[in-house]
Amino acid sequence: MKVNLEDLNAFVAVARAKGFREGARVSGSSASALSEAVRRLETQLGVRLFNRTTRSVVPTEAGEGLLARLSPALSEMEAALDVVNGFRDRPAGTLRLNVPVSAARLVLGSIVPPFLTAYPDILLEIITEDSFVDMIAAGCDAGIRYDERLEQDMIAVPIGPRVQRFATAASAAYLDRRGRPQHPRELLGHACLRGRFSSGSMPPWEFELNGEMVRVDPTGPLIVQAGGGADLAVQAAIAGSGIIYLFEDWLRPHLDSGALEPVLAPWWMRFSGPFLYYPGRRLVPAPLRAFIDFIKAPAGQH
Repeated sequence: MKVNLEDLNAFVAVARAKGFREGARVSGSSASALSEAVRRLETQLGVRLFNRTTRSVVPTEAGEGLLARLSPALSEMEAALDVVNGFRDRPAGTLRLNVPVSAARLVLGSIVPPFLTAYPDILLEIITEDSFVDMIAAGCDAGIRYDERLEQDMIAVPIGPRVQRFATAASAAYLDRRGRPQHPRELLGHACLRGRFSSGSMPPWEFELNGEMVRVDPTGPLIVQAGGGADLAVQAAIAGSGIIYLFEDWLRPHLDSGALEPVLAPWWMRFSGPFLYYPGRRLVPAPLRAFIDFIKAPAGQH
């Protein structure tokens, strides 16, 4: 039986993404095109590959079996084609990176423009998420995470600053009105602007000074989605709504301008910088290899 390879690719994209809309986003196609391809494949095979409802798209037993056999074969085909790509003067193709909003804002800004200049034949797609999705299932070649979020069996390469800090800050007007905390526990009596991850978790604020570690879980008038809503929280802090806790580099322009005043600066906690991570048990695609070599090279060689 001769089956269209594009239809098989559409099936795999939908199965891995668990939906036509997400599959379309990952594959760069449209949901209607994927739906038509899957319908065409089901007709040709004579079996239903997905159980569809208004809320979910789940592979049938036949679909699960097909996916299990197809995934390794398609990976081998991609690897074979990428071997040929290695013989080009300049690598070409698409590189998809799954990164948190903080990395897109604070790390990639100084890396992406010179990389695109150095490799004009590579299409770089940055997918920003703070929900810590399965990078492979999302159809990405690599991701950026901090060490506590790295998945097992992954190769990790340092990217960006190796030491960062979380900072607390507020407007001078707020601090004149409510007082300037001298110890992290005093934040429990202040209006604090919080961030919540899409998973529902709202991490405590952490501080450290001379070996003393303090974690507090303050309350306040505003909760935003971590990452995507952080700029709104910054603007609220500048307007005097409360105290914000965020990456120092994110707040630095406002600290330097005087729009925000440091709070508990001696207590700001340091942590290690992010890593680029990718699967170690398959051939590294040429665009990803080029990106890895680029971030490993000294900045002056870019």
